[in-house]
Amino acid sequence: MKTLAKLPVTIVTGFLGSGKTTLLRHMLDNAQGRRIAVIVNEFGELGIDGEILKQCSIGCTEEEANGRVYELANGCLCCTVQEEFFPVMRELVARRGDLDHILIETSGLALPKPLVQAFQWPEIRSACTVDAVITVVDSPAVAAGTFAAFPDQVDAQRKLDPNLDHESPLHELFADQLASADLVILNKCDLISPDDLARVRLEVAEELPPAVKIVEASSGRLPLEVLIGLGAGSEEHIDARHSHHDHHHEGEDDHDHDAFDSISIDLPQADEALLLDALTQLVVQHGILRVKGFAAIPNKPMRLLIQGVGTRFDKHFDRAWTADEPRTTRLVLIGQDLDAAGLEAQLRAALSV
Repeated sequence: MKTLAKLPVTIVTGFLGSGKTTLLRHMLDNAQGRRIAVIVNEFGELGIDGEILKQCSIGCTEEEANGRVYELANGCLCCTVQEEFFPVMRELVARRGDLDHILIETSGLALPKPLVQAFQWPEIRSACTVDAVITVVDSPAVAAGTFAAFPDQVDAQRKLDPNLDHESPLHELFADQLASADLVILNKCDLISPDDLARVRLEVAEELPPAVKIVEASSGRLPLEVLIGLGAGSEEHIDARHSHHDHHHEGEDDHDHDAFDSISIDLPQADEALLLDALTQLVVQHGILRVKGFAAIPNKPMRLLIQGVGTRFDKHFDRAWTADEPRTTRLVLIGQDLDAAGLEAQLRAALSV
């Protein structure tokens, strides 16, 4: 009987808004026939990140795409690994003869080290290896000294997590994401000056072993050969990499994310400008951390994809509505102590629906 080679796994980490999902979409769009499974660390009832990835041109049917995208509903992949990650990996291991690669996108605050350590478990280690941990860096944010595009929103997430309460939390989280990296992408480099980019590169390099490569990118656009096939075997040496939060995963199981609220709102068709203005007001007034969803715009045959981090919203028409699909607007709002009924009422009032 032929022995299957270990299935390579790429873990993509980075702060909220750094460009992780965009990078994964680029990788899938340029898969060049590779059969790739995706695990998305999704927080919320609506699998937006999964939907985004399913739109990639990877040469498969919708049914096949659904089978390749695994959405983890909990907010912290590294701390729910025994509850959700292991069953998903076990399923992929059973199918590894049909796969060439696995991509895992962590949440914005996930610490990659415990996730890499999970690949030391015998049932996973015998079948998979971590090809590389890729840390995506928001270059303009690092140049500004904030490390994240929206530090207030990221810091709000941190405050909900007692395991991440430190004097310099964002810098320590940033350093820990770099500490596990086998490849660092300085993303959005087209948005800062060459001098600032040089400073960011030096600052990042100070946190890395000399062997870890740093590459520059705009919107994650890099040749696939740069991103996969690194053969790092990260699970073999991850224990020797120091992080600020090592002690929080040594026999402890007190991670509590109950303070996060994730609410789903269904609306009829809505004017694009009115909807974005209304969502911006909700973010400002209620401290909403993240907005994801799809909108039906009157007289538009295409569905509008909306992703918001803080008050910054990215939007584009991603695909046409199908004939049997109701043209409705579905949104997920993520934050702390959210009043679902009140937010929906305010949104409907602003849209007059």
